[in-house]
Amino acid sequence: MGGYLQRGTDVPDRAPLLDRVLLTNDDGIDAPGLAVLSEIAHEIAREVWIVAPDHDQSGTSHSLSLHAPLRMTRHGERRFSVSGTPGDSVVMGVRHLMDGVLPDLVLSGVNRGGNLGIETVFSGTVGAAMTAMLLGLPAIAMSQTFRDRNAVPWDVARRHGADVVARLWRSPWRERGGSIINVNFPSVPVDAVGPLTLTRQGPGLLHDIGARLHTDPRGMPYAWLELARGPRPNPDDSETAVVGRGAISATPLQFERTDPAAYAALAEALGGPSPAA
Repeated sequence: MGGYLQRGTDVPDRAPLLDRVLLTNDDGIDAPGLAVLSEIAHEIAREVWIVAPDHDQSGTSHSLSLHAPLRMTRHGERRFSVSGTPGDSVVMGVRHLMDGVLPDLVLSGVNRGGNLGIETVFSGTVGAAMTAMLLGLPAIAMSQTFRDRNAVPWDVARRHGADVVARLWRSPWRERGGSIINVNFPSVPVDAVGPLTLTRQGPGLLHDIGARLHTDPRGMPYAWLELARGPRPNPDDSETAVVGRGAISATPLQFERTDPAAYAALAEALGGPSPAA
């Protein structure tokens, strides 16, 4: 079972924890989860900047727009949309819109739906946080799981989000660097939420990716991709298992994806690392 992170106290309004935070997401500038994240950020920071995609960019992972110009639209004080990906939004916020003053922390989310297991590879929410890490900034991705798509329990993230961020910020993670934290909130009544729990990435719930083919009114084919999800074995200390038990998961993720077992097998087959160098 994952280890419980030290339980903290609510963040006092009179003493903001951070000077400046940057918010982004992959659901778009008008997403309800971004509004929840803004509430969370205003509990812990003096200055909140929002730079997010101008439309839903779910599934864009770490992608950047290298072959198209980016256009920014101002929606109010320190609030902008970008005609690009979540990663583009982070880069434009940090390198241009924030006037050269770096944020203390980048928060990405709150995603509509969990980012669990291998689905983090596709997640624009996680990808935005990873892009921030690439720029040398600490970052936390936050997602709200749900059982009913039409009744997302946003109050869980709203109630517990600021305390989660504060406790992670005060932990050794930030000083160590080299990883983001992927946080998932459970789909349970707000007063029944379990403790913030340190977890590992497990397989998650994704079984397969399919393509559903259709024909438009002009007789031309088109397709929608669909993700097949369902129960599958996950270790007790995985984020999927912990969130399934009603607790909040916190999973440190990094860029390193080397498979140690495959590396060892290949090193033996190839006579050590030098032939592959």
